[in-house]
Amino acid sequence: MRGKESITARQGMVDLDNEGVHWQQDLSYGQYLDLDALLHCQRPRSAEHDEMLFIVIHQVSELWIKLCLHEAHAAAEHIRRDQLPPAFKMLSRVARIQEQLIKAWEVLVTMTPADYARFRGSLGQSSGFQSYQYRELEFLLGNKNARMVEAHRAHPEHYRHLSAILEAPSIYDISLQLLHRRGFALPAHCLERDWSQPYQACAEVEAAWSRVYHHTEQYWDLYELAEKLVDMEYNFQKWRFSHMKTVERIIGHKKGTGGTGGVSYLVKALDLTFFPELWAVRTSI
Repeated sequence: MRGKESITARQGMVDLDNEGVHWQQDLSYGQYLDLDALLHCQRPRSAEHDEMLFIVIHQVSELWIKLCLHEAHAAAEHIRRDQLPPAFKMLSRVARIQEQLIKAWEVLVTMTPADYARFRGSLGQSSGFQSYQYRELEFLLGNKNARMVEAHRAHPEHYRHLSAILEAPSIYDISLQLLHRRGFALPAHCLERDWSQPYQACAEVEAAWSRVYHHTEQYWDLYELAEKLVDMEYNFQKWRFSHMKTVERIIGHKKGTGGTGGVSYLVKALDLTFFPELWAVRTSI
């Protein structure tokens, strides 16, 4: 037997005779993952080789964003309940997922401007600007803009869902409510407001976070929460920057297929911030 195994190994084969492999399965790997449906979703509209790359990168990114939303919504609920340890695990996972989203641009930039130009017309007016999952993630993090929902009015289910997220507290709003319950004096307009409006920085909130950062041993879990939120925004900004530079590298300063200014629009997004006091407080430490 030993000689047979060594011969098999030399031939580049793994001996499966004693491995108890289930050759017939009640539920196979492909069935569990619904691979037939998943792998039939890549349908290029042109004969150009690089369109498959473009489709796969964006579909994979949407799957990662789906998992981001799954984790971030659950983390927000744990923060609401003052259950911070499980929220920390989920927010750490979000940060790791964001790293994968950032890395995806490095694959896409292997496509040259000429490659993209050959099939860009196949996109019509479709654009990442219309990603309802991305919009939900922005709303959940606090970048509220009611006009953005209008891009989804033609899809009633998406429109209703995004409208509900727009009108609900963001993960930062929920974190500020927790600060208040922990004894930090925060103004009423930060705790109960029109959640569909963008959050405005507040001196009292910055003072509260400053107290947390200056007394980390006393408020360690709140300090860790603040840093998890900063991680999330930091990675989000890195993703935005990588997106902008990828677009600039491939199409220069052409208008986007969705009607935006392309690079000029993406540059504006870099100035947006989700958790302003968590950045401002660093100056005073």
